[in-house]
Amino acid sequence: MAKKKKKEKKLAKKLLHKYRLVILNEDTFEERFAIKLTRLNVFILSSISAISLVFFTVLLIAFTPLREYIPGYSSAKLKKKATILNYKTDSLVQELELNKRYYASIRKVLTGDVTSSEFNKDSILEAAKNDLDILQVPTNREDSLLRLKVAKEDKYNLFEVSGDQSNYVLFPPVNGTISEGYNLEDKHFAVDVVVQENTPVKATADGTVIFAEWTVETGYVVIIEHNRELISVYKHNSAITKTQGDLVKAGEVIAMSGNAGEYTTGPHLHFELWSKGYSVDPTNFINFE
Repeated sequence: MAKKKKKEKKLAKKLLHKYRLVILNEDTFEERFAIKLTRLNVFILSSISAISLVFFTVLLIAFTPLREYIPGYSSAKLKKKATILNYKTDSLVQELELNKRYYASIRKVLTGDVTSSEFNKDSILEAAKNDLDILQVPTNREDSLLRLKVAKEDKYNLFEVSGDQSNYVLFPPVNGTISEGYNLEDKHFAVDVVVQENTPVKATADGTVIFAEWTVETGYVVIIEHNRELISVYKHNSAITKTQGDLVKAGEVIAMSGNAGEYTTGPHLHFELWSKGYSVDPTNFINFE
């Protein structure tokens, strides 16, 4: 026991033994600074300094933007921005895919590489008649007269929608003689109307210009998108008066006819109609003469 106490006294004496730290002028040996220290004091001061340094470092990192520079650390604000950007990127990818499909369909219209289908007023009425026959709706004299009236309605109305028919009456883009008609077998999905050069070409209905550019094969081309997924195409023009994105009204001048392009055979307008991706015979709805 006595030996243990002796060791403790020796340790305490060693810890509390005083030392003097002196700073001298090297040239004159003049004492500039002096401080009395013990090993215990040095240990305590070093510990407090280390703890303070760690504490202030943690505060600096936790409450300043410096924390964002630490590898592997991400703030809640940064995560929120990343999530928003992820959603926007996903939306842009979807929009880009839709635009690719849309422009692919326009390219097919320009090249004529589209699956065609017979689509005219008679087929619509026949399908409607078959549907009515299946339903076996009882008819009377008034119904018969009304159906007869509908069957004899204006030939140039592509979509017979009650109360809004004026928006779908197709306006003749030009007036002239048809040199080559609509022919599915030859993949001629249009009518060629002979006109004098620089004859004004007019929009067949209200719509938006979705293409207005020069092509080597067909000269200046204008494509207009109308309501009800209807698209009209005007080729072999010598000049155009509209640009992509313009809104046009039925009967508004959009181009000047010409003899432009490698596939032309003389001054004429090559006019196409497309409904829901299928070619339509324009003469079923428009009188060009």
